[in-house]
This record gives sequence, structure tokens and C-alpha cells, in this order.
Amino acid sequence: MAGLTEEDVRKRAYEIWKSAGEPSGKMDTFWYEAEKELLAERSAQGEVPPGMTDNLPV
Repeated sequence: MAGLTEEDVRKRAYEIWKSAGEPSGKMDTFWYEAEKELLAERSAQGEVPPGMTDNLPV
């Protein structure tokens, strides 16, 4: 699984910001929303985020 990169999040945050009408401020809100969306997409595809495999059965 390819990890979630800063560039992935940056691109998604930009798309969310553009679709929100390019408001000023609250950039962290768009960043966290982008992370949330990307992690949800990858989870739905069966990819497990790094660090989440510690408790999986062997």
C-alpha cells in the first residue's frame, strides 16, 4: 500500500478549498477534511493506514 503523502493531502485540500469558493482562512479545516476523505477512500478500498496493523490477527 502506498502511504498517504503530503502531496496527496495538499491536492485534495486545494480541491475542497476551490469548491468552497476559495474562502480566506481556515486552511487547517480543508487540510483535515482532505486527510479524512483520503483515509476513508483508502479504507473502503481495503487498504489499512500505516500503524493500524498492530492488532491484526497473524
